[in-house]
Amino acid sequence: MPFIGRLTERVIMVINTNLSAETTAQYLNQSSEMLSTSLAQLSSGSKITSPSDDSAGLAVSMSLVAQEGENTAASNNIADALSYNQTQDGYLQQVTTALDRMSELAVQSQDVTKSSADIQLYQNEFNSLATYVASVGNESFNGVSLFAGTSFNITVDASGNTFSMGGVNLATSATFTALTNDTSTLLTSPSTALTAVTNAIAQLATDTGTIGTNEETLNDYSNQLSTLNNNLSAANSTIMDVNVATASTQYAQDNILVQAGTAMLAQANALPDLALKLITG
Repeated sequence: MPFIGRLTERVIMVINTNLSAETTAQYLNQSSEMLSTSLAQLSSGSKITSPSDDSAGLAVSMSLVAQEGENTAASNNIADALSYNQTQDGYLQQVTTALDRMSELAVQSQDVTKSSADIQLYQNEFNSLATYVASVGNESFNGVSLFAGTSFNITVDASGNTFSMGGVNLATSATFTALTNDTSTLLTSPSTALTAVTNAIAQLATDTGTIGTNEETLNDYSNQLSTLNNNLSAANSTIMDVNVATASTQYAQDNILVQAGTAMLAQANALPDLALKLITG
């Protein structure tokens, strides 16, 4: 009888507390969580689908994404500055053509075989071209003067560092305004007109060089930002992007564990029935 009593007591403990089922359920819950994580990674393409997956990695990723966005904004600033310089360059090419023609007129007006009427025709064309050059000095780009001689500080990186973009002055430069000061120069002193045009051409060459330097430097900064953003994107990809091959393998493993755990839980839940049969005979 004491033996039967002890046997009955052990059977009751197994019926009331099914440790096998509880342990199996715990493992099944863990496998289900891993399976859910694998599904989320594969469906989103990201290794980090919630902060709990990798809080430190997520923080680093956010910093990289922010810096990439700042670099993109700086790159846009540089692109706009390049457009500004290219617009300047386009106008200066036309001014160069005008000045070249004005120098020809200044030389032709010194021909002793030309009458005053002929020289007046040269003067009319000379004045028209001088007026065109003066009008270019008043042009603007999106409301910003192109030729006021203003230098601009262009933001070139995420840290706010700037490049001083040199300006070009056609609007108030004495070298260019001298071309329109006297409307009868070819008639009175063609050599003076030629000197004024020659000086303007020399200044224009300097201004064109300034614009060329601006464009070259801005292109260098733009290429630098492009390279930096590519590297930032690659670094962020290492942290955030899921490896599909690895995740697919993990998904298959987790799926098998869930199916096996489900089957084993059913078996563990059946153990109390076996104990009950020992009692009921």
